[in-house]
Amino acid sequence: MKKQPKTVVMQSDIVGLYRNALSQGIKISQVEKKINHYLKRMSVSEDIEGQEDNLRAESQKKKLPKIVRAGAMTLPILFLLVGFYLVGSAVVPIIGSYIIVAKDVQMTSLTSPVPEEQVMDVTPLVITQSNDYVKTNRELEIINEELDYTNLSNWFGLATLPELGLQEVDYNITDYMIDIPTLNIANAAVKVGGTDLNNNLIAFKGTALPGSPGAPVIFGHSVLRQFYNPSEKNPRRYNSLFSTIMTMKTGDKIFVTSGGVKYTYVVSHKKEVKPEDVYILTQKYDSKQLKLVTCTPEGTYLRRGVVTAQLLE
Repeated sequence: MKKQPKTVVMQSDIVGLYRNALSQGIKISQVEKKINHYLKRMSVSEDIEGQEDNLRAESQKKKLPKIVRAGAMTLPILFLLVGFYLVGSAVVPIIGSYIIVAKDVQMTSLTSPVPEEQVMDVTPLVITQSNDYVKTNRELEIINEELDYTNLSNWFGLATLPELGLQEVDYNITDYMIDIPTLNIANAAVKVGGTDLNNNLIAFKGTALPGSPGAPVIFGHSVLRQFYNPSEKNPRRYNSLFSTIMTMKTGDKIFVTSGGVKYTYVVSHKKEVKPEDVYILTQKYDSKQLKLVTCTPEGTYLRRGVVTAQLLE
């Protein structure tokens, strides 16, 4: 049964009724009485129709299977919760890095009395075509493509990779292994040189080898925490392997196996820098250190997190 359209009484119709009544000698009070009676009947009729519509709707709902009715009630709530989860999973790591990790980083950065920029005097650091780049590229350039951060050459915010003028390094060692027990990272391959972070970590070529004066600077990719899987069975483990290095604490151990020798490093401090701060590659030959570098906050490319560890002799 279709719902009847709601009756609308126009003002012109009421005026017409009054005129007809006056022309026929009918009293106005009688006309008003009849109109009020008519309107009351209309109102009651509409109320009854509304109640019948509600009863029909309830009857149709009861005919549906219980699983369908339950789904109609729970699906909107489920979709809403999933939406909150997806948004939260992207936002919470960023907020957490500012509240938790950034606090530790700020405290450790105050321990050095000499600005890191000045440490560059210890090691010659040559940026290819850097002078031309600074002088000529003052205008904003918009690139309509997404950078691939599994390619190390895109990490520094410069036109080209920096080149280091360092002491002679024996590059007969082209790869080695790293283990970080506190992060469940085991047998992670480190390649000396290169730019592809999909299949291994990369030690920046020109930085020291493990156990030598200076510091191997090892780069690794990061993703959102829920996608972090350092398992050796994960074929894409290197896309997330360094996601949690900024959660490491002072005293955590890092083991590096190179040339049949196992070296033990102990985390001393960590900090965050801008993408263009290539001074993190600087070598200090009066100490034996190790540096781990990744993008921070997790799953973003806003800054670079650096964990520094000292070699235990």
